[in-house]
Amino acid sequence: MRLRVEFTTEPFDLEEPPPHAVAARDLVESAELDAVDVGPFGNSAEGGAEVVLDAVDELLRRSLASGATRISLQVSVVGNAQDAPEEPGKGGGA
Repeated sequence: MRLRVEFTTEPFDLEEPPPHAVAARDLVESAELDAVDVGPFGNSAEGGAEVVLDAVDELLRRSLASGATRISLQVSVVGNAQDAPEEPGKGGGA
């Protein structure tokens, strides 16, 4: 299964990215995610279910530890196992 996560962190600062936004951006850019899109008012990334779920867990922890007071996120299924390559360590079967 492939997932897409879209998220924002608050509070906003239009002058420069606050530490919580930088932490979130650094995390999604360094994770093994596809289609990463980072912007001033929203961010998104796609990947295998386990990779996305692990990244979301770490995103929440790092952003809150860096001063986020609100994190809005949405996770959507964008494909299934037949659409994506098999994840390492996951058994396929015939």
